[in-house]
Amino acid sequence: MVEREFVRWVEDGEQRSARWRSENGAPPPERVVIADDGTKADTAYRMACEGTAMLWRGDFQNARQLLQAMARRADRKRPKRATSAAQSFHLHRQAQGQRARKLAMLLIELEPDHTIALRRAPDVRQACTEAYGPGGEKSVLSLREILGVVGAHEWREKGVLVPGLDDRIHPHYGVFSPVRGEYARLAAEAPLPSSALAFDIGTGTGVLAAILARRGVERVVATDQDPRATACAHENLTRLGLSERVELVPADLFPPGRAPLIVCNPPWIPARPSSPLERGIYDPKSRMLHGFLDGLPQHLEPGGEGWLVLSDFAEHLGLRSREELLSAIDAAGLTVVERRDTTPSHPRASDETDPLHAARAAEVTSLWRLTPRR
Repeated sequence: MVEREFVRWVEDGEQRSARWRSENGAPPPERVVIADDGTKADTAYRMACEGTAMLWRGDFQNARQLLQAMARRADRKRPKRATSAAQSFHLHRQAQGQRARKLAMLLIELEPDHTIALRRAPDVRQACTEAYGPGGEKSVLSLREILGVVGAHEWREKGVLVPGLDDRIHPHYGVFSPVRGEYARLAAEAPLPSSALAFDIGTGTGVLAAILARRGVERVVATDQDPRATACAHENLTRLGLSERVELVPADLFPPGRAPLIVCNPPWIPARPSSPLERGIYDPKSRMLHGFLDGLPQHLEPGGEGWLVLSDFAEHLGLRSREELLSAIDAAGLTVVERRDTTPSHPRASDETDPLHAARAAEVTSLWRLTPRR
């Protein structure tokens, strides 16, 4: 059992405490002061830079405006010059991390029933229940996090239209959203080696499992080690009327047995995630990628195929070369049957102000059809 952490502060001459919530596992701040509508943005930003957190007691909408003002001050810092794509990536990640830590110093208190006892505060009870489960005790978290919880609830309600599925997937809080629809279309168009059975490794929202089931695969076994992901996938597959054809199995990678088709869309950047949500993007030392490749020969039926759906973004960042990927495929005893490519259509690919624009503009997502070498 994970030991709960508490944040402590002095208010009205009394020592107070509440449960500390942090999705990225940040420790509770050691210094906490009370802030309200009279707190100036320059003062708040200076305290945040010094490591002092501010528990907000004023108007909720004023807190949002203060956070925006703090963000503008954080964005004034000019980025360091990079001499390579890899250095540009690391400096960008470093700057984003420092910015996030500063902005996380503005705190909000949640009541036991997940309400916020501030003027003009929105009703976040449903959003918080979806993210954290039932209430029961007071808690404190950053304003940025509560805004993220609300945003995730809105995405969950609205859903994401997925090309190739021609339907909506509803992501849960903490589960990576399939907003990059190009990879889904690749899985919807590649020729099926069999329609009897498929494994979907690291299913997340269940999007690839849903596409395979919609394409006529009679049975799909989808795995994920994150309980949030399996709950999310179950809800999506039920909504799509596919739950009887897709079995969800809690597992790190492969389920027991063999299949004629095994698909995987692993995180595409070999770096350490800073939050559970980032596990859908960052894969330290390409652990999941190598685990999938190395395990394919033992889990494919004779004549079967493994589909690796992977962006080459890491290659353009200098974090993994094409030669390293091909060597990993070869070392696993696999042969490339075909590679199908597509280019991203998300807005950041054309945003020239993005520090990583050159890599994003050159990015290609591929579906690699792999078979065991005879």
